[in-house]
Amino acid sequence: MNSFGRLFKITIFGESHGESVGVNIDGCPAGLPLTVEDFLVDIERRKGGTQKGTTPRKEDDLPIFKSGIFNDKTTGAPITIIFENKNTRSGDYEKLRDFPRPSHADFVAHDKFGGYEDYRGGGHFSGRLTVCLVAVGVIAKKLLKYEHISVAANILEIGGEKDLEKGLQKAIDAKDSIGGIVECRAQVPARLGEPFFDSAESLISHAVFAIPAVRAIEFGTGFAAARMFGLEHNDAIIDTDGLTRTNHAGGIVGGITNGNELVFRIAIKPTASTPKEQNTLNWKTGEVDTFSVKGRHDLCIALRVPVVLEAVTAMVLVDLMLMEQKLYRLVPASIPGSK
Repeated sequence: MNSFGRLFKITIFGESHGESVGVNIDGCPAGLPLTVEDFLVDIERRKGGTQKGTTPRKEDDLPIFKSGIFNDKTTGAPITIIFENKNTRSGDYEKLRDFPRPSHADFVAHDKFGGYEDYRGGGHFSGRLTVCLVAVGVIAKKLLKYEHISVAANILEIGGEKDLEKGLQKAIDAKDSIGGIVECRAQVPARLGEPFFDSAESLISHAVFAIPAVRAIEFGTGFAAARMFGLEHNDAIIDTDGLTRTNHAGGIVGGITNGNELVFRIAIKPTASTPKEQNTLNWKTGEVDTFSVKGRHDLCIALRVPVVLEAVTAMVLVDLMLMEQKLYRLVPASIPGSK
């Protein structure tokens, strides 16, 4: 439900317009130096209102540590971090209550939870909760650095345009929302992942689809592999470390990483909350009606996704590394970066 991971297990909680959102991280190795300053760069990357095409809603998003950190070091106990919600405008959603937004979780949340769900700002289904994932990513990426592993994600295109500004302008001109494609790369060690259901792709995909607005994922060559011959697609192994001449597999074969670069891409749908008039059910009348979404929403969610994608990828890699005993439950003081 709201938890993920085996040895590095996270649980997220809270609602978009509630008092706060937060995360509990169980299994983080002890001795990891951690302060508020460690979070500032990635938190800033996720924020709305800092670039064209994102929601004007602004939150301070300074992490508040509630447990698991003592004298600026992780203790090995569960870490609880909360982020306060201060800049909410719940009245915008009272006006939308009668209209479940197409392609949004409004209808399914109402149906599943019998109308008891917090519908303000999307409640527990809101992208607001991705700040919790980013917080996990800060910790996970710091742990991975000790193994010289970095994770980086970038937007490849918006609205089919590799010129991101041009793609964004298409949405602005149309007064509508738009989607995009984001790619993630990481140099990871071999032997991570287990066949069949705990394959590296399965676990990454599982975590990736926790990011609101993700519609598809492909590893390596992805869907293009369906149009290739076998000899063209096969990655020739050229040394005893498993290095391959090409990387159509995206660094994973048989569900296990092969030591080559991990490469995958995700498709991000257009924001469901578009200012364009559209048709949907009116719960009050029981009839299909015309409505328009008002309030503060992202024109292009993809703009804020890279740091979240890095976070969930790092989260999965840390869990796999702990299972493979490539990371341990204690951060040695001798490792550079420990204090």
